[in-house]
Amino acid sequence: MYRRLLHRPIHPISSSVRLYASLPESLHKRVIDSPMEATYNPLQVEEGWQSWWQEHRASPDAKKHFTMLLPPPNITGALHIGHALTATIQDAVARWHRMRGFDVRWIPGLDHAGIATQSVVEKKLWSQKKLTRHDIGREAFLKQVEAWYDTYGSRILAQLDRLGAVLNHDHKFFTLDPPRSKAVIDAFVRLYEKGLIYRNRRMVNWCPTLQTAISDIEVDSVSLTKRTMLTLPGRTQPVEFGVMYRILYKVADEENMFVQVDTTRPETILGDVAVAIHPDDERYKHLHNKFVLHPFSNEQLPIVLDAELVNPELGTGVVKITPAHDANDFACGQRHGLTEPTVIDLHGKMITDIPELSGLDRFDARMKIIELLEAKNLFVETNDHPTSVSLCSRSGNVIEPYLMPQWFVKCDSMAKTSADAVRSGELPVIPALQHKQTWYHFLDNIQDWCISRQLWWGHRIPAYKVVVPGQSDEKWVVGRTEEEAMASALSKWKLVPGTFTLHQDEDVLDTWFSSALLPLSGLEWPSKDEVPESIKQQYPLNIMETGSDILFFWVARMSMLCTELSGGTQPFKSIWLHPMVRDKTGRKMSKSLGNVIDPLHVISGIELPLLLEGLQQGNLDPKEHKRAEKDLKKEFPKGIPACGTDALRLTLASYLSQGRQINMDVQRVIAHRHFCNKMWNAIRYALPLLATESTSPLDRSSMSLADRWILSRMAEAVSKVNEGYKDFKLASSAMAAQTFFIQELCDVYIEFSKPILYTKESTLSKQAAQKSLALALDTSLRLFHPIMPYVTEELWQRLQHTTGKNISSSLMVASFPEACDVAKWIDQEAEANMKVVLDVMHCVRSLKHTRKTLAPDASNESGFVIQCDENEWLDLMHQNLNDIEVQCRAGPVKLSKAFNDSEFYLTHSLSPTCQVLMPLPVSLETSGRLITEINRLQKHLSKATSTIVMLETKKQDPNYSSNVPEAIQIQDYERLTQAQVDAGSLQDSIHTLKMLHTQLQAETRY
Repeated sequence: MYRRLLHRPIHPISSSVRLYASLPESLHKRVIDSPMEATYNPLQVEEGWQSWWQEHRASPDAKKHFTMLLPPPNITGALHIGHALTATIQDAVARWHRMRGFDVRWIPGLDHAGIATQSVVEKKLWSQKKLTRHDIGREAFLKQVEAWYDTYGSRILAQLDRLGAVLNHDHKFFTLDPPRSKAVIDAFVRLYEKGLIYRNRRMVNWCPTLQTAISDIEVDSVSLTKRTMLTLPGRTQPVEFGVMYRILYKVADEENMFVQVDTTRPETILGDVAVAIHPDDERYKHLHNKFVLHPFSNEQLPIVLDAELVNPELGTGVVKITPAHDANDFACGQRHGLTEPTVIDLHGKMITDIPELSGLDRFDARMKIIELLEAKNLFVETNDHPTSVSLCSRSGNVIEPYLMPQWFVKCDSMAKTSADAVRSGELPVIPALQHKQTWYHFLDNIQDWCISRQLWWGHRIPAYKVVVPGQSDEKWVVGRTEEEAMASALSKWKLVPGTFTLHQDEDVLDTWFSSALLPLSGLEWPSKDEVPESIKQQYPLNIMETGSDILFFWVARMSMLCTELSGGTQPFKSIWLHPMVRDKTGRKMSKSLGNVIDPLHVISGIELPLLLEGLQQGNLDPKEHKRAEKDLKKEFPKGIPACGTDALRLTLASYLSQGRQINMDVQRVIAHRHFCNKMWNAIRYALPLLATESTSPLDRSSMSLADRWILSRMAEAVSKVNEGYKDFKLASSAMAAQTFFIQELCDVYIEFSKPILYTKESTLSKQAAQKSLALALDTSLRLFHPIMPYVTEELWQRLQHTTGKNISSSLMVASFPEACDVAKWIDQEAEANMKVVLDVMHCVRSLKHTRKTLAPDASNESGFVIQCDENEWLDLMHQNLNDIEVQCRAGPVKLSKAFNDSEFYLTHSLSPTCQVLMPLPVSLETSGRLITEINRLQKHLSKATSTIVMLETKKQDPNYSSNVPEAIQIQDYERLTQAQVDAGSLQDSIHTLKMLHTQLQAETRY
């Protein structure tokens, strides 16, 4: 069954994948034969590219290899925004490597998610048929789960395609398919034979709802500071926690002598087998070697002396011992040889001969026991007690410590190896500042890993109980097959064939055990070699990129198990961790809060009624439902518009500078959809102007200052984008590409190029402008492609066709711009000169705005003066005078080395020796408007000054550099720099206006 889904082709790939192939007819008709639509339509643009990319993803001649594993989504349902973030990051990294000539193997898969999947199918079975899995039996139930897998497995793979992910579907896996099952069994046997897997009777975290043991890190600890009512699954009435109950135990053979004992769990009194005191506690020296009477059975319980368990400073200094239901009590019982009676069953019901308590829920029994103790005059009082309650992270039920035999992985030596790998720098963790200490904390304090799960859905443990008639002791053997286990039993226990039977363990393995093997099992392991030759090009993985929330659940366990099983090779060369996605207010996304963002809603759009309908299906608390509905109506009165995959991916990539969490705001996706439209319009503007582009090389001598400047800025952008990818700073790459495209290419160069490109004559300068624009646009599309694949592919194909390239390959395999390739365009002189020109334009526009404020009726075409006593500077202005006049639209420009005039002028200093002057018509109203403008600017100056003081104070904190995330430090630096620039500019403007006001007052007096 698993093979059927996994080998159903998502995109047919021929045995010899073509690197170059003509566009399919539908794409050719839209992209080549049809004119561009007036506006960007993401749903139309994204249609048809995924299958073509699959044909083009192979690089048969590549000598460099890059391998990466997609964290396999659980088959419990549809993908959420966190999956979209992972897919965006990994696909961007994969595309960047592919464009740089790597043979990329990006392996997708699906996780069977044992507990989670079994739970959702059980809920479905109950809601539809009012049946439990036990009602229909193991085989029938597993068929139900397989049907679920068939439905959701293919849906998830299709969703990944929609997100633009170009995965190696020919290598996809399912964690329960035959190759992975073989790997799991082999790994279990190898670890068992090394003594790293063992069976023992220990205290486990038992979830009565899920009916299975769970690991320590699947337990959520909720801290309570006072009495608190908690609502638990399966109960109509809440349960009170944060209470300490004080009860009496009568000392045996002593008249009216009692000891007081505190407990937060009166229900476990039925399992008490002793009380403990500290051997040095003077208050209880007289109780050494004595007994107390059990409050219900009247059985004599020993008073044991235990300095390890008892702290005489806490409570009464007397501790009740229930070895079967408390880990500390169990350890105490082991030290003193105490019995371990179980008094709470696997469903959380009481096991007892007392009629009033037998079969009662543990929390109902808690209060009933207090009633019975009160009747016996053995109850003293209750007190508030700050405490922590352990909850199952999946079901929300209170964990029951339970004593049972389980299989464990011995972790200490493997954990040390993994911790040391990070400490030595062998295995980098990025970002280190945020996550290294977490890695050390988990691995340095690791406990052995309980891998048994009392489920039906999962990898059945390859261990067999040897049953010999007449013998009651437990005998276990492990084998890859039953035949291998049989041979092991014969050898290990010296048994005679036919005198015993084997019964395979009914339990399955923790899902994370199979997931921890994926860097190996996702390739072609196991084999007779630890790392077979066939996978040495792919193992270890180049990077392990995933969410920071599963650093220990998954990443550390992969490091431990794969390193052990591969003979000492870490499974990946570096670990990249991204933040968690929350809603825009910082709340965790949860169906119970109604704030979950479906990525497909953002991509395709959704109307408000359908959004509200989705809330109805979330089983929200009425208060939360009302709040969520109000928020949706306010934020999306017309629903969510279709933003497209590219806008979503650009938003997610841009968010990666936020540190430990991403506060996701759909409005930012909508804003990035407008950016996609701007990109669309830029190409649409350029194509007709580039249709006659000459095929001759770009001649630097024919290039204008703007041409040289834009290609120099392009070289800088290329360098920054590549640095971002190399340093796992996708937000920096995205920002560098956006800054170049918007602020430099669109806002400046395209405007400068229009006059010459619109001329009819084919001059050398026009050809230079055409080639510069084509190169800048082509480079921009390549830089954006890893993050925004759809729109860049569509526009690039149009650009190549228009400029006569006529190539038939995909942008996905076109070369990515490298710093060394564009270094020839770096032109510091052009950048310095262009900065002066742009500064002049900025001054003129600022003066125009001020003049409009002070003299609304003044003409915008009255001209201005550029005054400077530096000949070199005046020459530069003269060379670019036409561009300045055209771009400023402020009338004729006069250049002057010295300027004197009786008119009033607004002035703006460019340097100590240069200034821009603009005539200001004077009227009676001008003085009042000057005062108003000065006051307005002073308010802005006050705000900028406050920002400077706040940020400088923040940076003076001695822990600032070590405790504040790097991304926030960068933001602070940029904000401080901008505030300082703003403050300086505002001070200059205020000074100028005050001088002007003084002059005006002096003039009007005469």
